[in-house]
Amino acid sequence: MAELKVVINDPKTGKAYQKVLPDNVFNNRKVGEQVNGSELELDGYELKITGGSDKSGCPIRPDMPGFGKKSALLSSGPCVHIPYRGMRKRKTVVGNLINADIVQLNMKVTKYGSKSLEEVMPKKEAAPAA
Repeated sequence: MAELKVVINDPKTGKAYQKVLPDNVFNNRKVGEQVNGSELELDGYELKITGGSDKSGCPIRPDMPGFGKKSALLSSGPCVHIPYRGMRKRKTVVGNLINADIVQLNMKVTKYGSKSLEEVMPKKEAAPAA
């Protein structure tokens, strides 16, 4: 089973924090659901799942039901850029149900705990180049 990278966005500061989980604890959850922060060792926090991508890099589309890859004809919204009115593009996207194929999840803080994210998730120093 692949590890899961969780990217947590802090709307107050505009910073993002990354946490790597050895296994996916968010199976069968949907994009847009509220998640308790204790599942990520963030006591007192509440997070909202906003998106992510699967192992091949296909993005999660919030309005696509189910899980697995689908080829959709899109005219607006996330996962597609439309340069002019009336244009549509066929894109491969993933459904909004989290499963074992998801390797990255994006989350947004909706309720803050007693400690700041800076204290709970300190920045790691990069190893010096040899």
